[in-house]
Amino acid sequence: MKKITALALIAITLVACQKETKTVTRVNPQTGKTETVTVEVSAEEASKPKAVADSSGVYKQKFILEKGVTYPLVSYQREIQSLNTPDGKTMSGTTETTDEMSVTVNDFKNNIYDLTLNMTGKRMSNSANGKTLVIDTKQAAPKEEALRMDYLVSKGLAGNKLNVKMDSYGTIKSVTGFDAVYNNLKKAIAGTVKDPKQQTAFIESFKAGFNEAMMKEQLGKNLKIIPAKGAKIGDKWTDSEDIIPGKVKQTLTFTLTKVEDGKTKISVTGVIPSKNDKQSQNGMTHTMSVNGTESGKIIIDENTGWLLNQNLSIKTTQKESVTDGKQTQSMSKNSTTSIIINPSYK
Repeated sequence: MKKITALALIAITLVACQKETKTVTRVNPQTGKTETVTVEVSAEEASKPKAVADSSGVYKQKFILEKGVTYPLVSYQREIQSLNTPDGKTMSGTTETTDEMSVTVNDFKNNIYDLTLNMTGKRMSNSANGKTLVIDTKQAAPKEEALRMDYLVSKGLAGNKLNVKMDSYGTIKSVTGFDAVYNNLKKAIAGTVKDPKQQTAFIESFKAGFNEAMMKEQLGKNLKIIPAKGAKIGDKWTDSEDIIPGKVKQTLTFTLTKVEDGKTKISVTGVIPSKNDKQSQNGMTHTMSVNGTESGKIIIDENTGWLLNQNLSIKTTQKESVTDGKQTQSMSKNSTTSIIINPSYK
């Protein structure tokens, strides 16, 4: 009897000594780099509800973010193009863009997160014909005069911050702080664009593509992935967006494939339907067709609801021809685009 009691005590002691852990993806405040680490948590914290929670087999997404922590939101895009010209030649090129951003949690009150969107830096490169041109806000201005304006704009944006209000279910309530961004951008281009009227015209044009409505939509799409009604393993849902506004629309199908080991995994497939456009003017007929496919995956942190990684690949084929009824010139373009959120995630 004493031996049994002793064994029971040992078993209880072993259970008591076990450490609960969780995997966290965050931005290291010392290095500024994204890291994924395993940290110890208390038994009380380990028993707390998860952000992607299961209720009768239906998973819903919310956000359980930690005050003071900075979460990564780095966007990387690479496009590889191959162009077949009317004279039978083939040209190819690669364009890469990295937008370094992160989100810091300032506070959480009344079901609303107070967040800071940090626009850290930007890098763009274009490779073609054996030559690579680079714009990097962490480096000196490029020597090529043709790149100067793009560099100044990117440099003017780097280091700016926006304030974001988001509820715990990922609905973006507001994005503010744009006036400071516009003012900083105006200062950045002032040395090159000296006419005040031209400066104002440039800023007004920039506002059309960088404003609260645009940022609310973009952040919402990147963060709120699972529909509000939830989804079971194997469930599918769709979303549509314009590829060419008013002309070509693609539909994406999302499938919840797995929720385990602290990760929620979603597969993505899509089709850009074949679209033909034909226009005639002054005896010339211009014909264009485009079609494509999209595939990839999304991984969400089960504990926080934050987007750990998105990796999408889009393949498109575009064909064009111009004819006067006697002669026809044709060209085609094939492109493969990779869109990755948090590319350093492993």
